[in-house]
Amino acid sequence: MKKLMMSISSAITLAVTHPAAIRAQQFFDHICPSFWWTGMKWSRVQILFHAEENLQQAQVSTRYPGVKILQVHHVENPHYLFVDLQIEPDAKPGDIPLLFKITERRHLVYPYHLYPRNPDDGKTRALGVNSRDFIYLLMPDRFANGDTLNDRVAGMLDQSLNRDSLTARHGGDLQGVIDHLDYLKDLGVTAIWMTPVLENNEAHASYHGYAFTDHYRVDPRLGTNALYKKLVEQAHQMGLKVIQDIVLNHVGEQHWFVRDLPMKDWLHQWPRYTNTSYRESPLFDPYASSSDKKQMSDGWFTPFMPDLNQRNPYLVNYLIQNAIWWVEYAGVDAFRIDTYIYCDLNFMNQFNAALLREFPHLHLFGETWVHGVLPQAYFVRNKLNMPFQSNLPGVCDFQWCFAVQHAFTEKNGWTSGIVEPYLTLAQDFVYQDPMKNVIFLDNHDMSRIYSVVGQDIHKFESAFTLLLTSRGIPQMYYGDEILMKGISAPDGLVRKDFPGGWPGDTVNKFSDAGRTETENIAFHFIQNLAHFRQQSEALREGKLMQYVPEGNVYVYFRYTAHESIMVAINGNDDTVSVSTNRFAESLHGYKKAFDVLHHQMIEDISRFHLPPYGSLVWQLKP
Repeated sequence: MKKLMMSISSAITLAVTHPAAIRAQQFFDHICPSFWWTGMKWSRVQILFHAEENLQQAQVSTRYPGVKILQVHHVENPHYLFVDLQIEPDAKPGDIPLLFKITERRHLVYPYHLYPRNPDDGKTRALGVNSRDFIYLLMPDRFANGDTLNDRVAGMLDQSLNRDSLTARHGGDLQGVIDHLDYLKDLGVTAIWMTPVLENNEAHASYHGYAFTDHYRVDPRLGTNALYKKLVEQAHQMGLKVIQDIVLNHVGEQHWFVRDLPMKDWLHQWPRYTNTSYRESPLFDPYASSSDKKQMSDGWFTPFMPDLNQRNPYLVNYLIQNAIWWVEYAGVDAFRIDTYIYCDLNFMNQFNAALLREFPHLHLFGETWVHGVLPQAYFVRNKLNMPFQSNLPGVCDFQWCFAVQHAFTEKNGWTSGIVEPYLTLAQDFVYQDPMKNVIFLDNHDMSRIYSVVGQDIHKFESAFTLLLTSRGIPQMYYGDEILMKGISAPDGLVRKDFPGGWPGDTVNKFSDAGRTETENIAFHFIQNLAHFRQQSEALREGKLMQYVPEGNVYVYFRYTAHESIMVAINGNDDTVSVSTNRFAESLHGYKKAFDVLHHQMIEDISRFHLPPYGSLVWQLKP
């Protein structure tokens, strides 16, 4: 061992003292990933090296106990080098001296660092999210500005800073989120989903975050990698989880590797620009043409978002390793995967399997904006007998969202109105585990729920009653708790700033005193039900029994062996009085109830009364 260490030391000394030696940190402008860990299941790491100089003749070697170079790949673009490292189980943390011979006269050494894997993975970090959680979705640029010094960053292409503009940056950041973790905890949420926080060095509308230009760097206008890690750690200390929003389908046109492609097939290339059709049906249509399938998956989402070719093996490694890197580095608990249906689905199965093998508790859920339960089920673990079988654990349940919106906006009929949530859940037989689906009322791409229901507070409350008592993982959108309004035409109208999040705001809606009476009614309605849900075994993980709506009243029960919750929603524009005799199967053994929404005991549960579009939540008692 002593001789081995001496030889390593000699090699490093030779490299750095050679007359033509160069500092590796100056020579390479991108090293991805820049470090790794011991004890990882993903132990064959493919490191991407990029430099402005020619690497076509470069040779790489190392001598480090438990680590060996398996292969060095020279690709089409001579500015790139891919090095495959095998990290054995007995490898120790430390600096691996990667010795580069660029030419006969040019040498350098890069100390590639190995950290020890965090022993708390799956215990206090990388926990996953599940039906016991309540997710709060926010846009960092529009939530709160905790550090005005990073509002503009020199060198970034988008220098806009105008809170009156729908597309300019507004200055919100990670520090603003950290400053309001207490607020989120008090509201009753248990997990935070932020729209993407990685660098988006695009010239226009960079605030939304969905056009990455560097996969390994937090956008400096939001903060730093270290601050992001601090946010996750502080959230965990408060019992809050953090979900990272990732984009695997495309990147921004200013991404550094788009400006200098490693190889032609890194992206989906077409003879002329071809947009995706946005129609998912050819992916499972037994009669679909190959051209329609190709356009759906390989067409670009927009002209400004180059479409990644996830059949390229180097890109496959790059994307999988990047996701593993962020979980291990920051300790995030779940990934929401943007534009899931546009990705190569075989790659997505490979991606999902690798992440869950590395972090068994992690949750993955994909954006599946489709129309119909069957199309949605195709992209998640399901019970369908089809050639392709997805291994994605959960989806953003757009079908549930559409059904609840229609319950309060469509005329009641045989298949419309208040019956739609019932009919949608009746099709859960197609999913392997519908409890892993994320249910929601709105999001950053949709009209806000308060506007959808015509600014009717009773419909709003009943919609949130459904959200917090139905099956699945509930998710709300920032500002819904203070009745923020907006129709998504354009999207910027539903992405306005949270009042009180900026220095100098004349109104602070983070506090009771800054909210109107009606806003406080909405806030405390959600807060009350969210906190009750945290203590209710039935609502967090219980079974569901629902009854066919009669008289436009929807009734269902969530129950375990120890608790039963009754929920009723009035889909009428007048008051109803309903006998509970019909629900004897679920009410057997119960005589009283605790009214969760009004904090009072109900001594007689033989009948209930509901105002127009009203709701009730009863915790049943013997």
